[in-house]
Amino acid sequence: MPTIPTKTFCRNRRQVLGLGAAGLAAAMVPGSAYALTDAQARALIQKAVNEVNAAIASGRTGPALYAMFERIFARYADVNVIARSALGVAARQASPAQLAAFTKAFQGYLARKYGKRFREFQGAKFQIQGARPIKTFYEVKTLATLPGQAPFEVLWQVSDRSGGDKFFNLIVEGVNMLASERAEIGAMLDRRRGNINAMIEDLKRAG
Repeated sequence: MPTIPTKTFCRNRRQVLGLGAAGLAAAMVPGSAYALTDAQARALIQKAVNEVNAAIASGRTGPALYAMFERIFARYADVNVIARSALGVAARQASPAQLAAFTKAFQGYLARKYGKRFREFQGAKFQIQGARPIKTFYEVKTLATLPGQAPFEVLWQVSDRSGGDKFFNLIVEGVNMLASERAEIGAMLDRRRGNINAMIEDLKRAG
């Protein structure tokens, strides 16, 4: 199958954030007013936070912990939307089989990557501070507190456009998941000269 040329992603912070905005625009197609409510968005994230807290408190490490996070992502995240956004323009040229393989590998990659990140938050408490509508989605603000450290903000962006209430973006201490993952996947694709299949194999070991 022919490979797909990609642009080299610059690590400049503003350009990375711009990529995230582009990914968000691709993921959230403008349309009529959403049926999702403030209460539903908060309830979804409350459930997700409860499971994240339980995973952190479980004492599990490595693959066992990452498996817990993968189940959390599968249950509460709009993995298909996140994956397509991360793949960027290559998603439009990939075959259905490639998209399915990429999405599966990407879900495992996210679980490993964010499982490690949240493992650093052992002892943290995540509390919902509120929710606000933004265009066609809701943003739920949570505050994470760690013993001896200043509280920090975690934002969850939630939509129902895929047929169910799911979060499609996560912003931890100002780091935008859609932006950073689009840059990471783009860089991986560049290293493989646009070969999606080779990049997918790399992704299975990444995180």
